[in-house]
Amino acid sequence: MSTHKGKGKGVFYDRLFSQTAYTQSMGQIAVIGAADATPEEYDAGQEVGRLVAKNHETLVCGGLYGVMEAACKGAKEHDGMTIGIVPDTGNGNPYLDVVIRTGLGHARNVLVAQSADAVIAIGGSFGTLSEIAIALKMKQPVFGLKSWDIREVIQCATPEEAVFMAVRAARQSPVYRIPRAGRGSP
Repeated sequence: MSTHKGKGKGVFYDRLFSQTAYTQSMGQIAVIGAADATPEEYDAGQEVGRLVAKNHETLVCGGLYGVMEAACKGAKEHDGMTIGIVPDTGNGNPYLDVVIRTGLGHARNVLVAQSADAVIAIGGSFGTLSEIAIALKMKQPVFGLKSWDIREVIQCATPEEAVFMAVRAARQSPVYRIPRAGRGSP
């Protein structure tokens, strides 16, 4: 029986927080979406961020505002790790633990997509579309929440479903990082 506070929220939510879930991981989930998010997209981003953190995964994003900020804010509510790969030399949103200043403009989308074990797209415009295309080209799984309707993007109905699917896919990735037992570990 799970001990999470969200009991009864649905099968995906229950699976996410079951006692059989991993307690420590080091995968990277990219959350992508528009900097000018709608209120619905912002709320979805915040919930996705919370769930990524609860699953002990690192959240990677473009580091700016809108969906990116919402996801980071949600992750920080649960002591999650957030990484922002920003297009300029600024500091990004206030919820970032690590800021990678690229000075690359939109070319930084390649870094965001390629850094992920799985990608969650929330809404979005052409920048999001480019990140989706790059992720798919790199054979990264992409899960969409009211995002671009592309055959290879797995459409999800809720933030819970998107995170459940992304975490599961990331943990099956051949480059997924398994945490080491301690300093003396190989």
